Amino acid sequence: MPAAAVPAFARQTGQNCLACHAGGQFPELTPYGRLFKMTGYTMGQRTVPLSAMATLSNSRVANTAKSDDPASDFQKNGSTLLDTASIFLAGKITDQIGGFAQVTYDPYATQGADGQFHGHSSADNIDLRFADRFIDKSRDLIVGLSLNNNPSVSDPWNTAPAWMQYVPVPSPTSSRFVDGNAPYPGYAAGSNIAGLTGYLFLNRTWYAELGAYGSSHGILSFMHGGVAPGDRSQLQGLNPYWRLAWNHEWGPHALMLGTAGMHSRVFDDPLDTSDSSTLHHVTDILVDAQYQYLFDPHSVTLQAVFQRSRHRYPDSVAGQPVDFVDAAGNPLPLTNAVDTLRTFRAKATYVYQARYGGSVGVFNLSGSTNTLNVSSGYSPDTLSISSDPSLVAVPSTRVGGNLSGNPGTRGATFELFWTPIQYLRLGAQYTAYTRYNGASHNYDGLGRNASDNNTLFVYLWAAY
Repeated sequence: MPAAAVPAFARQTGQNCLACHAGGQFPELTPYGRLFKMTGYTMGQRTVPLSAMATLSNSRVANTAKSDDPASDFQKNGSTLLDTASIFLAGKITDQIGGFAQVTYDPYATQGADGQFHGHSSADNIDLRFADRFIDKSRDLIVGLSLNNNPSVSDPWNTAPAWMQYVPVPSPTSSRFVDGNAPYPGYAAGSNIAGLTGYLFLNRTWYAELGAYGSSHGILSFMHGGVAPGDRSQLQGLNPYWRLAWNHEWGPHALMLGTAGMHSRVFDDPLDTSDSSTLHHVTDILVDAQYQYLFDPHSVTLQAVFQRSRHRYPDSVAGQPVDFVDAAGNPLPLTNAVDTLRTFRAKATYVYQARYGGSVGVFNLSGSTNTLNVSSGYSPDTLSISSDPSLVAVPSTRVGGNLSGNPGTRGATFELFWTPIQYLRLGAQYTAYTRYNGASHNYDGLGRNASDNNTLFVYLWAAY
């Protein structure tokens, strides 16, 4: 999962983590941290370029009773887990070249037929840069190139999709409702990609970035994530990405207003890229804003982002019948040819003395109703809703099921955290849902309510 807390950078610059991270809370950047990133991670002297991080966590879902198999639907619920560990190779290479590469180990990446979990390591965020800075009496210009594997990982603001979700999320299903798995803006390109972007930052005011992404093949295959080839997306050709932002800094204040977007052409079957008629076409466009007040001992950050995604399905997916019927036995509408999703996220964070902090975030996902999303409904043989797998028709899905075909999900996350030393953070998040999979009550047709998914998530995050 996204994470860029790299103490190697602190050792390289000789600065406390507080210099680059707002309130010392990684990975959210200060104006100085943004300059450090945009200048290619090259400020300071070369030093040992290694860092490591790991997280312990405990997830507890409010209601695990409405399930046919709680051990599967809520794996490791209430158990304390070592859920992720990462190694970073990061820092300055030359005066114009630097970057970071993250490899993450997930102890719960897959589960065998015997119920045993198996770990897996994969490439996480990779951002390799060339940058230069030109300063004279009338101009301060930073220009650079970023070779990376995640659209917006190169972005210097934490409203970017790659960075707004910052706490690593465990894989077991007991963590399916934690904040990191609640709706966030994101690009449809998925994993298994690599891209090259060029950017400039003029007079610490205007930021522009333009690039393109494709599947990470050949010499760039080290950038792909995912456990198996079938888990990795495959893109057709080059897919454009863009970012524009206006930035203003005065005294302890910093304000950014921006927009970004990407058009992705994704094959329906990642193992078969021979037929262009199987492509999904997705256009993601977002607008975002961030305000920071940084004046010791206080740190305040306000963030907001809205994204609109238009998804055109391939003919093999659009206009298809579904297995369920309505309560009278009539067929449900055919699947949509085009869907639109709207995602909104906002968060306010306060940190005192770079030690004590908290945040309040809200999220709202809305969009087209599509029978393609229906995973619970009336079986044509019984005209009832049942999760019994012995039915002739496909059974309904408990817990994660969707009766309405609408993606609507909204709620809020409340967080408290404590950083006793700059390399260690202890935090607790409570994520509460008022709507899930299109309904507040009985969203899966089997009696589960949105509030049943409320989750307490406690974590210990260490990095050195």
